[in-house]
Amino acid sequence: MTTLPEGAGRRCHAVVNPLHSTIYFSPDTARELNALGIEDRRAAYLAGRSAAMGRVGAGVVTATFHSFNHEMVARHIPAVWETASPEQVLDARLRAADATLRRLLGEEAIASKEMAEAAQLALRAAEACERAVRPLYSAHADLPVPKAPHLALWHAATLLREHRGDGHLMALTRSGLDPVEAIVSHSVTGRGMSVKWLLTTRGWSEEQLTAAGDRLRERGLLSADGRLTEAGITLREELEDETDLLDAAPYEHLGAAGTERLTELATAFTQTAVDAGAYPADLRG
Repeated sequence: MTTLPEGAGRRCHAVVNPLHSTIYFSPDTARELNALGIEDRRAAYLAGRSAAMGRVGAGVVTATFHSFNHEMVARHIPAVWETASPEQVLDARLRAADATLRRLLGEEAIASKEMAEAAQLALRAAEACERAVRPLYSAHADLPVPKAPHLALWHAATLLREHRGDGHLMALTRSGLDPVEAIVSHSVTGRGMSVKWLLTTRGWSEEQLTAAGDRLRERGLLSADGRLTEAGITLREELEDETDLLDAAPYEHLGAAGTERLTELATAFTQTAVDAGAYPADLRG
């Protein structure tokens, strides 16, 4: 096993994952799914991310997505599959990824040798992802790798994202945080979604978010002024450390030099995407 510098895998994930996530805020995604008849933004997200699992029901989506209100999920899943099939949604999502990356990064970057190198490195890392107890990763791993380097990179970023995410849910389960407590405690770190976007995307009410904050205060994890206490900070750090351990295999497989190079390449692409307006200014908590 290769010994990586401390935090190398997390740093790499932090710049690779946004290349996948650009599609969730992209007008190209809305356009492609609207063309299929999926016009509700929440339905589009739920269908796009779950389509790799096939024509699943609301229970499967709630279980694998973790932080979404089941009642909201059930309003859209499985009904959305009567509007468009999972296969149609997957094709539309790939077209959206193509249009989004071309728009944000530019044709020169899309055709660059750096793009091809980043795709090769990310796919190599994904070779070591583990299927067991990782349903979202495993479903996406069954999809074919696109031929175009920028789409191969996006596909690999998807695999790495869902692999880490599935592992993170294992760590969250051990932590004792319920789904609403998890997103509220993440939001107040400043690295999670803002309350506005939690309300917009996750389906929880303001009252439910407030109640979760009250429960965190009762546990000594949140202060009266809404900040993480020392115990809260420790819990969130332990969560990320455990997630790192569960997500170590791809980066150990890639090796220290490969992980460093992928981080360098992805940082440049992600910064370009951010500068081009890939994400809302008020997204973070």
